[in-house]
Amino acid sequence: MKICTIICELNPLHNGHKYLIERARSLSGCDFTVCVMSGCFTQRGEMCRNDKFVRAAHAVLSGADAVIELPAPFAVAPAEIFARGAVAQLKGLDADLTLAFGCESGCAEEFKEAAYILNAESRLFKRTLADWSERGESYIKSYSAAFTACGGNAELISSPNNILGVEYAKAALQAGLDLTFLPVKRIGAGYRDDGLADNFSSASGIRANADNPAVRRNMPDFSYADFIAARNCDMRFETLATDFLYLCDRENLKRVYGCTEGLENRLKKLAFGNTYDEIIEKASSKRYSKSRIRRILTANLLGLYADETQEFLLSPQPLKVLAVKKDAADKILPLLSSKAGEEKSPTVSKCEEINSRAYALWRYLNAPLSYDNPNEKMILI
Repeated sequence: MKICTIICELNPLHNGHKYLIERARSLSGCDFTVCVMSGCFTQRGEMCRNDKFVRAAHAVLSGADAVIELPAPFAVAPAEIFARGAVAQLKGLDADLTLAFGCESGCAEEFKEAAYILNAESRLFKRTLADWSERGESYIKSYSAAFTACGGNAELISSPNNILGVEYAKAALQAGLDLTFLPVKRIGAGYRDDGLADNFSSASGIRANADNPAVRRNMPDFSYADFIAARNCDMRFETLATDFLYLCDRENLKRVYGCTEGLENRLKKLAFGNTYDEIIEKASSKRYSKSRIRRILTANLLGLYADETQEFLLSPQPLKVLAVKKDAADKILPLLSSKAGEEKSPTVSKCEEINSRAYALWRYLNAPLSYDNPNEKMILI
């Protein structure tokens, strides 16, 4: 059995996502296409506008055969942990696996080569990274310089999708998972003054221009209808994240990925008398990106801690199926289901509890709900 997998967020699903799913199926020659999708909170620390089951349905309507959930401890984490968590989900699939992902440049072999360089972290890599960091350069720029010094192609780690592609390759190498990599070059026209491209805008561009009718041409009709119908509850979420930063325990804040080197002290000070946007603006710097600060605030709110997530990475997680295509259900569900009667470890139960709690919080912030699935039951499309 050959399965082509796609790791995604679909916040919201747009024409580019649909193109990726279609190309992945066509180029891989797979029997089934399976998406591993973040729940209701993303790697950038944002809250999704649509329910995870609604977004999973969109993936199936766009050509996927099934969607499984990437648990919140991995979904709201730095790129390396996001990738390792997603690849750990793939290990639960007993099949010949291909991983397709959107990229700006590069071929499969280049991504593999980059993974070898970065996993090795040679003396030259570490010395170059330290030298550039000591000069006051950002971590991203220092990391790129170290990668280039070791023979890597800087283009592969200079754009978000390429960076994730490299992290997937690194994670697969670390996990000993035999994956066929299928980079699919992203398509789209140049951006216009309104922040949108012609037919192929990014998800962030669509979110930023949600009130612009032009968004419609960048999304399939079913995805656009649900996206526009959903309430924008960002303000409720941001207020709660700010309040919780003020109330949280400083020691627990230090347990969040990326909250190091005294950053917890700065954030706690900023929590008094500043709005969510002001905290992000004042806490960010060359060293700490806005995405990193946003992710820390969200992880803190959801109780996602690095020490626990490291334990989750070491414990095989059962696959949580969100949606399946009706016509494929009989054949694909046996590949996605946990063994009957298999007892869960305390670590697995803890991860599931945290993930369900994150979903419960999303539902609370978005109430009243247009879609209601409190028991998180798989849906057939």
